[in-house]
Order: sequence, then structure tokens, then C-alpha cells
Amino acid sequence: MKVSLFITCLVDMFKTDVGKSMVQILERLGCEVDFPSGQVCCGQPSYNSGFVEDTKPAMKKMITVFQDSDYVVAPSGSCAFMFKEYPKIFSGDAEWEEGARNLADKTYEFTQFLVDVLKVEDVGASLKGKATYHPSCHMTRLLGVKDAPMKLLKHVKGLEVTPLPNASSCCGFGGTFSVKMGPISEQMVDEKVQHVEETSSDYLIGADCGCLMNIGGRIDRKSKPIQVMHIAEVLNHQE
Repeated sequence: MKVSLFITCLVDMFKTDVGKSMVQILERLGCEVDFPSGQVCCGQPSYNSGFVEDTKPAMKKMITVFQDSDYVVAPSGSCAFMFKEYPKIFSGDAEWEEGARNLADKTYEFTQFLVDVLKVEDVGASLKGKATYHPSCHMTRLLGVKDAPMKLLKHVKGLEVTPLPNASSCCGFGGTFSVKMGPISEQMVDEKVQHVEETSSDYLIGADCGCLMNIGGRIDRKSKPIQVMHIAEVLNHQE
């Protein structure tokens, strides 16, 4: 099975080990992974800020870059969902609508691809300790991926997963929201960190690097002994 890696901006610039973990897991499961080097930002930050026409060149670039891919897999429910928005954005555009629809149809978030396409729930990972999982807003509410991460974490040997209180509450990142509404975002992430502490977890696990950077940054500032990990890193871990 051929899989094209949609790396996302945050993984490309800040969390490269997440991308490496994805590739290693997919290859162990028999996938042939490629990395289309022409990929750019999916356009979500500017699109969500209302600059639709200014964002279209980046979107067209992504449609072109992945046009020959069989599957497109991303380590982010948020960015994967942005591709799902493309058909609506290019609706009625004779040149780009079909390509937008094709890209949307073959794009998956990483855990979604493992569970729903490859039909795999146990990737042979092991990690000792207690963890809690933060379900990011776009991934759960918009992309609709809720169960796949928990099915995979359930099979990580040595890992005890504890439910996160008020798990559905936003961490306060929200892309440009955290920049435009800094004081409110700060209160939201403080509340999220408090709930993580209530679980007495060694690890906070998530599937979107934006959320993890936000929560992890606050955890670091508060000097809390909690390690933040992307789920791809957890699933690639061996002890």
C-alpha cells in the first residue's frame, strides 16, 4: 500500500520525531511511504482568519502535490480536516473542484488510517507508566475521529490510560485564537493542565501538535513533571 506523508507545518518545523515515528510504524506495517517535497501549509491559519482567496494558491499547490497519491496520511486531525474543507471551498470551480474532492477522499489522520484502513489496533508498542489523553477539538468534533486513538493506546504494553476530566474542553490553542485572545487562552490552558494533574499521569498524550505545544509549554512553565508525547511517538516506543 502506498502512503504519502502530509507532514504539517508544526511537525516539519518543531516535532520532526513525530514524522519519523509515523514513517517507521507505517513501514513496519507494510506500507510504502513517500514524502512529496513540494508540499506547503494546508492554508488553515489564513483560511480560518477569513482570507479565503489569499489562501487558495497554497490549497491549489497541495492538490497538485498529492494528485498522484493513493493515500495521504497526516499526524494531525486538524490539518487532515482542512483537506476535507477543500471541496466546499472549490465548489463550482471547473478546474479545481474534482482535484479537491479526490484529495479530501483519500486523506486520513494517522490513527484513523491505522484503525479504519489498515485494520490494526496493536502495533507492538510498549511504554511503562500512567497516561491521559487529550482529544483535540478539530479531530473529534469536525473530523469525527474519537475512538481510534483509544483503541491503539489500549494495546500499548505497560501503559495505564486514565480518563482526562473535562476532556472535551478546548486547551486554548485554537490556531490564531491563542494569539488574538491570549489572556483567555492562558486561562483555558491552565484549566487543562490542572485536569491533567488530577489524573496523576506521567504522560500527556495527544494527536495534534498544536495542542501539545500549547499544553506542554504551560506544563514546562509551571515546572510540572509530566512528559508530553504525540501518539505516534507512543506507538513507536519500545521498552
